[in-house]
Amino acid sequence: MLQKIILAIVVFIVILLALTFGEAIAYDAFAWLSHLTGLVIHNFSDIYYAIKGYVSVHAGKVLIALALTVPISLWIIKNKGDELRKPHSHRKIAIVLAVFLGWLGAHRFYLGQIGWGIVFLIILYFFAPLAVVLGFIDAIRYMFMTDDEFEPARV
Repeated sequence: MLQKIILAIVVFIVILLALTFGEAIAYDAFAWLSHLTGLVIHNFSDIYYAIKGYVSVHAGKVLIALALTVPISLWIIKNKGDELRKPHSHRKIAIVLAVFLGWLGAHRFYLGQIGWGIVFLIILYFFAPLAVVLGFIDAIRYMFMTDDEFEPARV
């Protein structure tokens, strides 16, 4: 169930990024990454206000992304549900999550490693650049693991 929720979240984020691409996504992404890596986030309210500001400016895009997320996620789950249960699919999804949302520990939550996911959130709270780097390190680790090596990491 958690995997399906995370899949829906990833689909939503991909759609939202695709809708925003036409409006200087590179500039926004650079500003966002420099904010995450250049500053120590003193509390999670910074992230809340950043999301709130984005939603207030791009409310139409968020609504379109939400409207597209539900049918696309249901279609993927219906048509590709068997493939999502295969170990190599879990590894691919974990790699994508580690690259794009690794700083939140989303890949660890997806793999059922709730404790490690919470550790990522704590690291993000105290020193965001380290959480970003650790997410990329996990993505690289998952890329070079075999299916047999990856399976025990899934818990």
